[in-house]
Amino acid sequence: MSDTVALSRLARQPLCRPEVSGLPRYNAGLSEDEVQRRYSLKNIVKLGSNENPYGPSTQVKAVWDNLASRLGRYPDAAAMTLRSDIAKVCGIELDRILVGNGSEQIIRMIAEAYLSPQDRVVTVKPAFGLHEICPRMMGAVVDAVPITEQATFDCAALQQAVQSPTKVLMFANPSNPVGCMMKGDELQELIASCPPDALIVVDEAYREYAEQDPDYPDARTILEKQERPWIILRTFSKAYGLAALRIGYALTSSGEISAALDTVRDPFNTNMPAQVAACAVLADVAYMKDCVRKTVAERERVVQFLITKGLFVAPTWTNFVFVRTSMKADKLAVALLEQGIIIKPWKEAGFENWIRISIGLPEENNIVMNALADLVL
Repeated sequence: MSDTVALSRLARQPLCRPEVSGLPRYNAGLSEDEVQRRYSLKNIVKLGSNENPYGPSTQVKAVWDNLASRLGRYPDAAAMTLRSDIAKVCGIELDRILVGNGSEQIIRMIAEAYLSPQDRVVTVKPAFGLHEICPRMMGAVVDAVPITEQATFDCAALQQAVQSPTKVLMFANPSNPVGCMMKGDELQELIASCPPDALIVVDEAYREYAEQDPDYPDARTILEKQERPWIILRTFSKAYGLAALRIGYALTSSGEISAALDTVRDPFNTNMPAQVAACAVLADVAYMKDCVRKTVAERERVVQFLITKGLFVAPTWTNFVFVRTSMKADKLAVALLEQGIIIKPWKEAGFENWIRISIGLPEENNIVMNALADLVL
């Protein structure tokens, strides 16, 4: 169903909250099964969702067979074992950790716990869709600061934006979908520009792909040195390879922040297999880092190919590339789908010629590079 049709149907429902009827729908992309069915294809290259193409650690497989006998019981509502493991890895108090059904659920919880109609949220553009959708769901006003012509954070414009009354500053570092990185001094200056009671939310979904760069800031260290409330979001869906299980977590500035989020949390918001698998991958960080190393090497190969072919590629510290092409993104995406290649066309106003391509296995990257060379060069 198209966004236009869906919004039209919502508008005809008098009981529906006006904030809901005006919301855009999050574009989750197409599944491999759907593309196979729609185009009668057997082989699919899925490079639209920024997944780890190598999958999770073998530690997950080792514990998986023992889960079946436990499926009749509810999971631990407080995720105590997982939160304890996160506390040890991160060196943070247990009551400052919250686990969610993907970090996207925690974004929704932040909106539900902290935002009221007409509260102002500052983010960036383009951004992860839920950074805008969830605040608007609660009636908040979202001001999105566009990236620069060079596809980097416009730090000066962001600093100016947060000097007006701001309830929440929320953005991803590195950026999704752009891939750009905000350095430590830039992050410090941005935080210092915020009102003293603003809630700072830094989404670090792609942290593992950036942290080998010495310029990537330790957001937590920076945030701990100031008094504004803050939340850092992280996920097991990307570098750790657990996208199917939907498990993420938040580090917070205080137990009070965590308690507020916990108040709006669904009682059993993360399932038992996800909690067990997350503990398993935390115990095998070496495997995750090896996946990151291989992915970053492939990313650089893809970037250099695209640049040599005359395409503009946004600077990236993630497991994807954001590319400006000469074709409309929707048209290009369909042409690739016909070849069994799934990428993500960007539909936001001003970015209709941009596509986001996840980094896959070497052979998958070869396929998409060859296809792009034929279609847009």
